[in-house]
Amino acid sequence: KFEIATCAISGAVGTFANVSPQVEAHVAQKMGLAVEPVSTQVIPRDRHAAYFCALAVVASSIERLAVEIRHLQRTEVLEAEEAFDVGQKGSSAMPHKRNPILTENLTGLARLIRSAAVPALENVALWHERDISHSSVERGIAPDATIHMDFALRRLAGVMERLVVYPENMVKNLDRLGGLVHSQRVLLALTQKGSSREGGYAAVQRNAMKVWRGEGNFLDFLKADPEITLADDELEALFDLGYHFKHVDTVFARVFGEQA
Repeated sequence: KFEIATCAISGAVGTFANVSPQVEAHVAQKMGLAVEPVSTQVIPRDRHAAYFCALAVVASSIERLAVEIRHLQRTEVLEAEEAFDVGQKGSSAMPHKRNPILTENLTGLARLIRSAAVPALENVALWHERDISHSSVERGIAPDATIHMDFALRRLAGVMERLVVYPENMVKNLDRLGGLVHSQRVLLALTQKGSSREGGYAAVQRNAMKVWRGEGNFLDFLKADPEITLADDELEALFDLGYHFKHVDTVFARVFGEQA
């Protein structure tokens, strides 16, 4: 907070020639600000640059979520999508579409917010410790970046609150891989049985490539491979999705609290 929330009332060149330092301290205390340790006629613009760079980072985080949702809403994935209200239009020309218009909008807003970072950095170097080249820049980027950020955060919150999730499609997409998502567990189990990592990797990969070619099911290939030194029941146990989810509540608790 105090990297940005500072106060300077130290005269035309920052030497308190015509105003007492006590005045600055009094005003800062009343306004909940920190006193700027060293100022000229203006507060050093590195503080402002840090603020706009922070906005840029937050904007990138917003876009990260927005892009993920846009990907998940693709027809061939469809594991999650934005809420689609009755009467809403996805496309002016194609009535069947349900475009992710909110997250597309968030991606664009993130670009606008990030565009303020470079001019804010260029504002840091002022001639003779104070010219007014920064002023015209800040009058533009300050209201625009902050208003866009406020709008983007509210829009993202609305998207997440109303996000439609399709667990059945998640399972279907996993199943399309024919069990390949369990290859790592099979490899680790082989090494624990005495196989070399290189040998186990080659054996697992050889069977996985058959699945990629559409020749069959991964588990069936592994059971039939004499180089896979694991019993059928051991292999079947390695294909349990629950193994990967056993600690997921820890993540939710960290984000939302223990009552999540």
